[in-house]
Amino acid sequence: MFRAIVFDLLTALLDSWTLWNSVAGSAERGLAWRRAYLDLTYGAGAWRPYEDLVREAAVQIGLPAENADQLAARWEELQPWPGVRETLDQLRGRYRLAVVTNCSEERGQRAARIVGPFDVVVTSERAGFYKPQPRPYQMALEELGLPAAEALFVAGSAFDIPGASGVGMPVYWHNHIGLAARPGPDQAAAESREFPALLDFLSAA
Repeated sequence: MFRAIVFDLLTALLDSWTLWNSVAGSAERGLAWRRAYLDLTYGAGAWRPYEDLVREAAVQIGLPAENADQLAARWEELQPWPGVRETLDQLRGRYRLAVVTNCSEERGQRAARIVGPFDVVVTSERAGFYKPQPRPYQMALEELGLPAAEALFVAGSAFDIPGASGVGMPVYWHNHIGLAARPGPDQAAAESREFPALLDFLSAA
């Protein structure tokens, strides 16, 4: 029986892809930039400034470094995926809700307010480590005061699946844009491209 739901923020709840594409100038360049950023953040381990990683990812694929500053300036343009607000409204009061995000504290709090409130918001800056290192997930569990088995993690990226599974959390994957699964023993218990399908999963759990 789940007592809490812990969400990835910038991919599971928010459509950050559209903003990155707009800043990059095309969907193709935005996808390449975002993938490079994901590789850097999920490979970073200990905290390094988030803005540095975003800038490095842009340069890595041939975009101007200034694109990182444009992304920061337009951060409030982030929007939730279809059905996210309505689904979260149905979950509040039934479950404790938390966020674990690979982001700076300032940007993470700003983004969380778009679809908040949440009981707990853990950023990689506050945890001192980027996902999929265990510390961000563990911090969320500690602040919720719950064992891992009682908290469902809703991933937005395949990288999150082994990270959350590694600390004992069951994982549901909101794979809205159809990302490829990563090989390995850790797989999501369920996957959907539509966020409201999470309610059906919880009803059957």
